[in-house]
Amino acid sequence: MCTALCLTVDNAFYFGRNLDLDIDYHPQLVVTPRGTEFSFQDGSTRTLPTALVGMAIVEHDQPLYFEASNEHGLSMAGLNFPGNAVFHPKAEDLTNIAPYEFIPWVLTRCRSVAEFTAQSKHLNLIDKQFSDQLPNAPLHWIIADRKQAVVVESTADGLHLYDNPFGVLTNNPPFPFHRDNLALYQQLTTAWPTNTLSPNVALPPPGVGVGSFGLPGDTTGPSRFIKAAFLKAASESAPIVTKDSAIQQFFSILNQVAMVPGATQTATGQYEYTLYSTCFDAATSTLYYTTATGSQICALRLADLPLDGANLLCFPQQRTPRFAMHTMLDASLQKTVKQ
Repeated sequence: MCTALCLTVDNAFYFGRNLDLDIDYHPQLVVTPRGTEFSFQDGSTRTLPTALVGMAIVEHDQPLYFEASNEHGLSMAGLNFPGNAVFHPKAEDLTNIAPYEFIPWVLTRCRSVAEFTAQSKHLNLIDKQFSDQLPNAPLHWIIADRKQAVVVESTADGLHLYDNPFGVLTNNPPFPFHRDNLALYQQLTTAWPTNTLSPNVALPPPGVGVGSFGLPGDTTGPSRFIKAAFLKAASESAPIVTKDSAIQQFFSILNQVAMVPGATQTATGQYEYTLYSTCFDAATSTLYYTTATGSQICALRLADLPLDGANLLCFPQQRTPRFAMHTMLDASLQKTVKQ
């Protein structure tokens, strides 16, 4: 299970996600420099014109991205879609791409969602796994830039591309369900409520938050979709005045739909939890993240790195908890006045 989110604040664009799994694959921050050569299942070879950054595992010198962004700000994430994701045989009249290479295929060719949409008409996601040890994950994807977001789903009846004006994606059911389900919650508001039930009777609210009464709080895909969409919409109208506060707000939303270890059990008896959360700042090409054991926000800025070359740059996640302890050096002494 996972939750992905895009947020626009003062014309600044942020993209990120929670990765929720019951297995830790020990992903790293992986930068694929300009000049790296990719060979794809459709027979094409691309020399990367722009650097990529995201969380990935690396197998046989190839980055397998969970999500990534390019220097133009186009961002993409794969989210779990079991029971609905179906990948198909190769077709001679289509562009055949394996699911494990879909993210670099998109981000090496496109600078925007509009460019991807134009190239997606003859796309076929094929049933080709990376290796016997790494079968295809059942995924669907969100692709976003500062102007728009789309969802890509490959199901039994073919490939579907959906406009996503909400800028949110979770897991099952398919995206049309989430789009229609959101209409049932359109009465939610951040405002102080108005008594429309019985206007002639005084019904003072017991406190703040009554406007959001009924907002789901469980960890299912539909509930996380509703909650993330509500908090995103609220955040885009909130008085966020600095870039730092926008990034903090982004992680606050993801924290609200994160999975706590021990709270959500799978059919195999394991527990899903949020391994990490990310936020990519498109304006500065900076990737921010937190982990399950390290709640401090860490960052990697592409401008600080050598981005031309053929070698992947891999950075282990910072997972050690850090505590800022106060000492006497922080104290200001104040004399107590006896009454």
